[in-house]
Amino acid sequence: MNIIADPLRYEFFRHALLAATLAGGLTGLVGVYVVLRRMSYIGHGLSHAVFGGAVVGHVLGAGFYLAAGVWGVGAALLVNVLARRRGIGADAAIGIVTTASFALGVALLSRGSGFERNLEAALFGNVLGVDGSDLAALAGTVVAVGLLVLLRHRRLALATFDPEVAPVFGVPRLASDIVMALILAATVIVTMNVLGVTLIAAAIVVPATVARLVARSFAQTLALGASVGTLTGVVGLYASYYADAPSGATIVLTGAALFAVVLTVAGVAGRARRLPRPQPAVAPVRSPGAARP
Repeated sequence: MNIIADPLRYEFFRHALLAATLAGGLTGLVGVYVVLRRMSYIGHGLSHAVFGGAVVGHVLGAGFYLAAGVWGVGAALLVNVLARRRGIGADAAIGIVTTASFALGVALLSRGSGFERNLEAALFGNVLGVDGSDLAALAGTVVAVGLLVLLRHRRLALATFDPEVAPVFGVPRLASDIVMALILAATVIVTMNVLGVTLIAAAIVVPATVARLVARSFAQTLALGASVGTLTGVVGLYASYYADAPSGATIVLTGAALFAVVLTVAGVAGRARRLPRPQPAVAPVRSPGAARP
């Protein structure tokens, strides 16, 4: 039995493999900016907000990407507006907007909207059920985000590492925050069917954190973040196939296992570098007039 080739006989697995590869690379790349900007909480929150929008769209008969896209972008912009109001703060704004959206989705589900059969897939992901529209949305977002990072690399890096100084060099802080929130919202929306609401935040944060432990520069961190995300997507999908386990959960667990290994190796290497080096033995120097024994 060929472990790699056997699952590829099935069309649904080939689609799932492409989706996991694209989703892993996208979340790994975007996750670097999210982690460095300390936006992990908003990534977690937006996934819940998008879930509410998806349920609202289902109830209204709108398409998933239209409803989730409008709702997710609106939630991201509203969070940015509220976070700048005195006395509210970013954490409170994220908590209010995203949990309210999620609660709305749960409330609509409880009224028997016919969405219950897809609830597990929406919450935990169902990469084996992706179709052509899902793949097209993923590929389009990957291309758009990749071009944006390539063409605006210096501006995004400046806004990430020194947001206070960025306006001096012509990079408005508000505009950069909004752009980053929209990128994050788009990432959450197109990976929701693959990873699920409850696991998207981990898929964004874990590869970027692994990359930070290994990389020596920002460019290396971006490349490694995308590579680690892709690797965990592919390995996690194969593991879920053979273990007959939920794909989204298996992908995240694969990333967590890789993080544990890298953290352990980095800790051992760090301790080795801190150990004192043995000094060569030096014979005592005798003064010219010292008596010999």
